[in-house]
Amino acid sequence: MWVEYDPKLMNRMKRINGQVQGIIKMMEEGKDCKELVSQMTAARHALDRAAALMVSMNLEKCLREQIEKGESTQETVNEAVSLLVKSR
Repeated sequence: MWVEYDPKLMNRMKRINGQVQGIIKMMEEGKDCKELVSQMTAARHALDRAAALMVSMNLEKCLREQIEKGESTQETVNEAVSLLVKSR
């Protein structure tokens, strides 16, 4: 299924990519472990937020479509919750 992703989400992912590239550079430069872990933690949190945003955006769209069709939304909500739990 083709999904059109929000440009803001794409920009967020590009920033995260930049963070990861920065971490790799820090490793190549032999930076302190504490600095690396701090940056890795920041990148992981940014990915968590991006995943939550992606799920919420798609959930809203799917629920709207299901409600318009008169379909049950419970399975979709359960799926979204499961995705969020797995991403943690």
